[in-house]
Amino acid sequence: MGLSLSASPSERMNVMTPEELVEQVKKALPGKLCSAILYGSAAAGDFVLGRSNYNVLLVIDGVGVAELNALVRPSAQWTKAGHRPPLLFARGQLRSSADIFPIELLDMRQSRRVLFGDDPLADLTVDQEQLRLQVERELKEKLLALREGYLLTGGKSRHVAALLSSSLAGFLVLFRAALRLFQAEVPAAKLDALPLLAKHISFDPQPLLTVHDLKHRRASARKISVPTLFESYLKTIERVTEAIDRHLHPQT
Repeated sequence: MGLSLSASPSERMNVMTPEELVEQVKKALPGKLCSAILYGSAAAGDFVLGRSNYNVLLVIDGVGVAELNALVRPSAQWTKAGHRPPLLFARGQLRSSADIFPIELLDMRQSRRVLFGDDPLADLTVDQEQLRLQVERELKEKLLALREGYLLTGGKSRHVAALLSSSLAGFLVLFRAALRLFQAEVPAAKLDALPLLAKHISFDPQPLLTVHDLKHRRASARKISVPTLFESYLKTIERVTEAIDRHLHPQT
């Protein structure tokens, strides 16, 4: 959820704190800000200045054109530093969205800090079947995109390695979300969820760990058989996707 913006490290050093953003929003919309929540890496404690984004959720008493226009200036200053524009919900809309965005809202609930007002995530409940459906749908979408992306690489190792690296983050988010179907507590670090999920679903986490090392240059593509890695990575994705498809609905 939200729009991801890229920015150079020098731009990100133009720091505007989440607290300062909240103060500007309060001035721009007097009496209309209900809640402001910091979520993501900054709330989890692993924010890295110059590399991480601040993620802020704003709940406002009405989000019409007038409110959006009032938020243009503070949002422009906020995004100039390389952060995502604040995520905007109207009052009452967040709770009613739990059936549509269970993955995102559960992740927010896990790592959050209240900057202003009430905490709308504190007693948020998500139906397990709705969570399963979103995990299954997004896994299948990303699996189809992975197969399509492979065709576009022409099978060339350099392009396949880039495809693996670019796809990893999305699958890690979904694997951690899948873990929520089996246990209430999940780790904040996505990589830590892999061995835990492997206790519930029979799959090999190593291909994803290898791609992670490749992406962060802890391993060289020249020393790895990229075709073999892609094959094992694809099989892992397929195995987990099939298991989530069957979860709560065993096939006879």
